[in-house]
Amino acid sequence: MKKFLFLAGVLTLAACGGTKMPANLNEEKVFFAFDSAEVQPEMARNLQGQALYMKKHPDINVTMEGHCDERGSTEYNLALGALRAGNAAHVLTKDGIEPSRVKTISYGKERPQYFGTGEEVWAKNRNTTTRVDK
Repeated sequence: MKKFLFLAGVLTLAACGGTKMPANLNEEKVFFAFDSAEVQPEMARNLQGQALYMKKHPDINVTMEGHCDERGSTEYNLALGALRAGNAAHVLTKDGIEPSRVKTISYGKERPQYFGTGEEVWAKNRNTTTRVDK
């Protein structure tokens, strides 16, 4: 498991097109490859859109929830989920969102969002989900 923040794609986001602001942040997801916490460019654009939303709504705070698929140990997946949530939060803060507005939590494999077994289900559970704090 990689234990670092992925920054390469973040530095070039300003030059990338295709950034869209979501209509609502709650339950926005960014997905990850197997055994990875690297934010891919397409997912970074998704997060940049979330940052645009947060800039237009300064009263909104979020929690980034890190999720994993069912494979691997509980401890491993809690750590991987924390990296995923942290990397997603880092993209928001690098785009100008105050760190105090973004919390992170890892659920690892303990709170699957999709039930079942197999790559299609596993791929959906490898995500960071944005939750608007109430």
